[in-house]
Amino acid sequence: MKERTVYYSDLLNDDFAGTNINTKELPADYQYFSKNPVRRGFACALYHAAGPLVWLLQKIVYGEKVIGREKLKPYHKEGFFLYGNHTRAMGDAYCPGLLAWPKKAYIVASMDCFSITGTRRIVEDLGGIPLPGSAKGFKNFSQAMRRHSELCHIVTLYPEAHIWLHYTGIRPFKSPAFHYPAETGKPVFTFTTTWHKRKLLPGSRTIVYVDGPFIPDMDLPMDKRKEALRNQALAAMENRAKNSSYEKIHYVYRPKEENAT
Repeated sequence: MKERTVYYSDLLNDDFAGTNINTKELPADYQYFSKNPVRRGFACALYHAAGPLVWLLQKIVYGEKVIGREKLKPYHKEGFFLYGNHTRAMGDAYCPGLLAWPKKAYIVASMDCFSITGTRRIVEDLGGIPLPGSAKGFKNFSQAMRRHSELCHIVTLYPEAHIWLHYTGIRPFKSPAFHYPAETGKPVFTFTTTWHKRKLLPGSRTIVYVDGPFIPDMDLPMDKRKEALRNQALAAMENRAKNSSYEKIHYVYRPKEENAT
C-alpha cells in the first residue's frame, strides 16, 4: 500500500475498513456459550494450535513488538478487560490473543466478522463475541458479558468501534464502552498500536504498548465510575500514540458538504 490521503467528516462514525460485507442479523436468542463439550474442546484445541501461527503472521506482516505485556500476567487468574485502538483488520483480531497467551482472549466484534459464509463458527471458536443490533439481543449480550467476568475471562473491546487503517492518533470514544468493568470491578488494561517505518524492509511495522491496570473505583456512582475508567484509558492511549513515527495514511478532515461535491 502506497502512502495516501484519506478524507473524513466524522471522527466517531466514519469507517474505512473497506470490507463491503453483507452483514447478517444476530438472533436475539443467540447462544454465547456452547453447551456441547465436543465443540468446547475443539475450540480450545483450535485456539492453542493457531497461537504459534498467529505470532508468526504478526511478526512477518507487521514486524510487531510488544512492550509491557508482563503487566498482564498477575491478573490472568482473575480476568480483565483489554481496550485497544482500531487501526488494522486481521492484526487487531490477532493481537489480543498474543497479549493474553496462554489464556484465551475474547473479542467483542461487529456482526461483519460473523457474516462471511463458512467462517462464523471458526470466529466464534477463536473467541469472537458478536455485538447485537437489537435491544432484545443486547440484553442477552449483557448477560453473556457478565458471565465472562464470572468465569474470569479476558475480554477485548475496541472503543473507537470503526477501523481507520494505519491511523496514528486516538479517536474519541465514550464512557459507556466501560460499562462492564465498571459494573464487575474487573481491571482495565489498554494496548496501543503505534506505527513505524521498517529499517530494512519496505513498508511499516508496529509497536504495541500495554498500560494499566486501571481499577474501577467502586465507591463512585456508576456513571462517574465509567467516566473515570474512560479518562484513564484515553489518556494512556493518547500518550502512547505519540510514539508513532510513520504516517502511511494521512487523514484529513473535510466536511460532508465538500465530500458531496
